[in-house]
Order: sequence, then structure tokens, then C-alpha cells
Amino acid sequence: MKQKEITLSFEVFPPKTADKYASVEKAVTEIARLSPDFMSVTYGAGGGTSRHTVDIASAIHRDCGVPTLAHLTCVSSTRENIRQMLDTLKANGIDNILALRGDIPKDSDFPMPHHYHYASELIQDIRSYGDFCIGAACYPEGHVESANKKEDLLHLKEKVDQGCDFLTTQMFFDNNILYNFLYRIREIGITVPVCAGIMPVTNGRQIARICQLSGTYLPARFKAVVDRFGDNPAAMKQAGIAYATDQIIDLIANGVNNIHVYSMNKPEVAAKIMENLGAIYESQL
Repeated sequence: MKQKEITLSFEVFPPKTADKYASVEKAVTEIARLSPDFMSVTYGAGGGTSRHTVDIASAIHRDCGVPTLAHLTCVSSTRENIRQMLDTLKANGIDNILALRGDIPKDSDFPMPHHYHYASELIQDIRSYGDFCIGAACYPEGHVESANKKEDLLHLKEKVDQGCDFLTTQMFFDNNILYNFLYRIREIGITVPVCAGIMPVTNGRQIARICQLSGTYLPARFKAVVDRFGDNPAAMKQAGIAYATDQIIDLIANGVNNIHVYSMNKPEVAAKIMENLGAIYESQL
């Protein structure tokens, strides 16, 4: 982020079971061959895919030469677990971490003794434990569990104050929401870089899950796209990629230069986004 004016990165996720590892590795490798600025690898609910997270992130870094950002979550992780994971990441040449609380599993007694309560505590431990670049999540529309946006921003400030180097946003579909959010965080002294998280919606079923998990606002223009093309998979994929591309172009035109695409392990989506940006992204290379 310090070296380039515009960065384009992709998020991938490890397989939930070992029998899916080869197919996921193949898809991830195809995305890495696009030479994005970096790739992030998710951790899975409760850390259930932690070993695969390290394996996938290491393969991207070692075999493809693409910088990797490994997710690390508080949920279901004791402080000792986290220290062991930090040692493992460092041993595999991974020194970029996205520190998250994580989604709390249903019927969980979170937080349990010796576990972290908040991402800010995890960030503090990572900062004191080793030389890592640390990212954190932010929520332009406010976290669904926060009482209000003011409270959410105070928690975000705590994460930055504990040593967070950059932020990555939850997905959004109205760029004005992000622009307003950036204004508000700068007002309270948060000056670290912000990666805009963009989700290319390629099938209509994704929408219900997105709204259920995050309460994301869907602008009329986006709803019209889904209403018109949601029942036609090929058309929805094309329209979803086009909508995401338009978002990215508008963001870059307005000075938001760090773009993180939730590519959902789909190489064809990542490739099309990069192709659509063309000279906008390549002009700095």
C-alpha cells in the first residue's frame, strides 16, 4: 500500500474438509497467477480451517510469489492457540495478518476463560508478540451488534490505537456509504489506509445471505439488477461483475485506491474484474 498508488487484492477461503483441498488449491492458484497485489485467506468459523488457512496462504506466498494476508480470529482461540498460530505463520514466511473477532458459533458460550473478548485485544497481543503487519475489519454501515454507529467507531478507534496498520471494509453496494464513513473516521483521528471491500454478486441466492448476515443496504440500482437478471445465472454473473467494476472505477476516481475483492474462490470472476479495470490499474505498473 505504501509502494503503489492503486492496489487490487482478492480474498479466498480454504476448504472446510480435506477432500476439497485440491480443488480449492487449484482455484486459488489460478487467482494468484493474475498477480494481484496481495491475497487474503480466511480462517473459518471458530478457526475450524486454521491448518488449511496456513497451507493455502503458504502456497500462495511460496509457489506464486504473491504476498498473503492470513485471517486470525478470536472465536474459539485461547491466547496460547494464538501464540502457536503466530509462530506457525512466521515460520511459513507469512507476516501479514487480518485480526478479527470472528462470527460467534450458535449455542456458544463465547467468550470462554482464557479467550479474547474483542479484536482489539488480539491486535494488542499480535503487535507485542512479533513484527507483523496487522489489518482489521471495519463496517461502513456499522456492526450489526453495535448499539449505534458512534459506539462502533469508538471500538474501531480502539483497534487502530492498539496497533492496527490498515482496515478492510465489509462489503457495501452504495459507494456514498463508504465516502461518508471515511469522512467520519478521519474526523476522529483514524488515518490508516482503508481497503474497500467489494463483492461481485454472481447469483441471486447470495443476496438473501448477505442481508441476513450483515444487514447491508441494497440501493435501488442494485436491486433492479438482481430483479432483472437473478433468475438467469449467466446474465446475473455478467451483471454482477459489471456492477462491481463500476463501483471500483468510481472509488478509484474519488481517491479510494485500495480495493479488496471478495472473489469467493472464483478465478473467472477475479480475472474479469482485472480485465475490466484494464488501463486504470495497469497505468501504474
